[in-house]
Amino acid sequence: MKNVAIIGSGPAGYTAGIYAGRANLEPVLFEGLESGGQLMLTTDVENYPGFVDGIMGPELMQVFKGQAERFGTEIKTEIIDSIENIDGGFKLTSSKGEYEFKSVIIASGASARWLGVEGEKELQGYGVSACATCDGFFFKEKEVAVVGGGDSAMEEALFLTKFATKVYVIHRRDQFRASQIMQDRVLNHEKIEVIWNSTVEKIIGDGAVSSVVLKNTEDGSESELNLDGVFVAIGHDPNVEFLNNFVELDDNLVVKVTGEQTEALVGDKGFIIRSLHELTRTVVQRKTGAGTRLRLDVADYALKRKEALTIYAERLSKQIKEDKQEVMLEPMNSVDRKTLHDAAANFDGIKSYSEGREPYRSVVFAPEEEE
Repeated sequence: MKNVAIIGSGPAGYTAGIYAGRANLEPVLFEGLESGGQLMLTTDVENYPGFVDGIMGPELMQVFKGQAERFGTEIKTEIIDSIENIDGGFKLTSSKGEYEFKSVIIASGASARWLGVEGEKELQGYGVSACATCDGFFFKEKEVAVVGGGDSAMEEALFLTKFATKVYVIHRRDQFRASQIMQDRVLNHEKIEVIWNSTVEKIIGDGAVSSVVLKNTEDGSESELNLDGVFVAIGHDPNVEFLNNFVELDDNLVVKVTGEQTEALVGDKGFIIRSLHELTRTVVQRKTGAGTRLRLDVADYALKRKEALTIYAERLSKQIKEDKQEVMLEPMNSVDRKTLHDAAANFDGIKSYSEGREPYRSVVFAPEEEE
């Protein structure tokens, strides 16, 4: 039985491979039929440290992959169909065979979400796409539309201006939810026109996209817009179908690590798990254009951390009641701060508040002033 399996080959999967490899756990990473995750569909990545001039998404993923392999991560081009518990670990089944591991890291990412309107499925590959990087080249000197309002939609629209003569951005609201810098680039681009408060009701075409029917969300009126292509960028859904018989699934994207020797993925004071969590959460939020309740947990670290912080808060509260002196704790994340605030609220004569700016925001415990 091998130590660690990693399912998924996006940033989270490769990062897990790097850390597990450096811990001499000899991880095996199942990348599916295509490696790199959603960043393979991204053009310029400008907000990843270390690349002053930016880097293309596929190129960055090759760097991630190479680094994981450097530390001994074995990469298999297989899709995992199911997971089940066995004595001392887990059994993974793919079309090529069965594997047994002591621990499994789920980092399977997400897939594009579609509109679900008439004509969309029939015209996929014939003018309907969810990947401007993949298909933008085919729309030279044509008019296209991007549906969505997050960072992904902004990226798609900007990339398409390299080929299309006109790019419409269709959004159901009167403002975008994308980052301000991406909004500014779209709103100030001469080739881009935004159609606010509108939804796509139907995609029309005989063998290829020719137009879309739009519905105004304010007055309900409909209109037809002539187009050569429609790019859907309204978010993604987690790829967790293979977990249906293994864990209870909800609307959140959960990456959970269990098994032996998982302390290497926690790190000193939880540094590694927090880094993995933030990286994964940021990628999901960037690709969906919205906030996420993603949770990452290694060997029930979150529960153990909460229990330890609660005990510490109780001891600290008793000390402050005796010494009458406030105490500022080291900077910590919002989840840990909330745990401390909740614990402090259970002690009479103690108040707590947060001070500082992220990511260096700290909790202060202080005695309440006597009336």
